[in-house]
Amino acid sequence: MSNLRSAGKALERLGARLRVAARPSEAEGADAVVLPGVGRFGAAMERLEAHGFTGMLREVAGDGTPVLGICLGLQLLFDESEESPGVAGLGLIPGTVQRLRTDLKVPHIGWREVDWREGAIFAPSGGGPAGRTYYFVHSYGCAPADDDDVLGMADHGGAFVAAAGRGAVAGVQFHPEKSSTAGLALLARWLGGVAARQGAPA
Repeated sequence: MSNLRSAGKALERLGARLRVAARPSEAEGADAVVLPGVGRFGAAMERLEAHGFTGMLREVAGDGTPVLGICLGLQLLFDESEESPGVAGLGLIPGTVQRLRTDLKVPHIGWREVDWREGAIFAPSGGGPAGRTYYFVHSYGCAPADDDDVLGMADHGGAFVAAAGRGAVAGVQFHPEKSSTAGLALLARWLGGVAARQGAPA
């Protein structure tokens, strides 16, 4: 899941102390977990399962540890995906992942402004459209079962979910690590939320 390096460098730039876990035991005691990813839903879930991460992710989410999914990482938080029928996702956000409309250019690649739900963890407190515009590369989109889990929407020939979350689990369909200052600001807000939960600097 190859955006690991770029996402990690963006978080380190913001002062986060990272630990890249090759096995679940290496994630023990983490203040938060980041699940990046590009590629196919089924293959990613197979790798997570093979290395023992599916149970760990469900456990830490159940304990209230913040989990951030990026791009495919967001999709993996859902129950299932049309991309890989019969493959169960992590089930941390109820709902499905569906292919984008066939009459649109797919994959959807480019910059889109996100309309954030008021009070959403990722939402900027002010600023114009430039501070709400992010870089997308995807062929599938998330469909939360509960509208309350939708954190932000964008448009590509019709509205689609740009961010979703439930409790301490949240994710974005775009790549904040490739979204210039707006993306870094979003990651900084998420890290601020993690720090607030811990009562200490991120």
